[in-house]
Amino acid sequence: MIAIRGCDLGKSYGHYRVFEGLSFEVAAGECYALLGPNGAGKTTLLRVLATLYRPSAGRFEIAGRDGVAEKEAVRAAMLLLAHGSYLYDELNATENLRFALALRALNPTDRQIKSALDRVSIGAFGDLKVRYYSAGMKKRLSIAKAMLIRPQVLLLDEPYTSLDESGMSLMNQYIAEIIKEGAAVLMTTHDRVRSAEVTSRLGVLDKGQLRQFTVDELKTHAIF
Repeated sequence: MIAIRGCDLGKSYGHYRVFEGLSFEVAAGECYALLGPNGAGKTTLLRVLATLYRPSAGRFEIAGRDGVAEKEAVRAAMLLLAHGSYLYDELNATENLRFALALRALNPTDRQIKSALDRVSIGAFGDLKVRYYSAGMKKRLSIAKAMLIRPQVLLLDEPYTSLDESGMSLMNQYIAEIIKEGAAVLMTTHDRVRSAEVTSRLGVLDKGQLRQFTVDELKTHAIF
């Protein structure tokens, strides 16, 4: 089953074309890494797929749903973990999780929330306001949110940023777990080594075009 499909996707701002003619597929149970230089449009592509930006050309599907015509169904099936935390600083970790899940009509038990926080190693800080969290702790809290939501499609923008070695290992353990369960993951990253541990295919977005590479080429060649 194809979980993410882009068909001749393009995004422009006035006369400036970020990318054009992007066609790609990510299957359920697959992790696809998207690399490219700064400013290539990787984050813009994720925001299009997350229905935050409307494409200027082409179309896309998430979990079999049209990304423009069926926006709400797409949002229900998908989760974007962006480069910023997008958490509420005046709420504690538990409150942040409850609020985020309530927006999806999910009501986890106290035990489920505590288990997720413990798994990402911030259980001892569940009652602490997020304003006091480090960037790495906020990223761990975002991982806990994803664990509780269990999306069909997970979009990750620079997932290893702000994480220490144990945090990066935790991220990859989670990615490996959800693709084994049949979810699809599309990540943007500059970390070739870490992404190669979980990626089955990859593309490089550069100068508005998408090129495909193997994982072995990712490890050994200068591709941009």
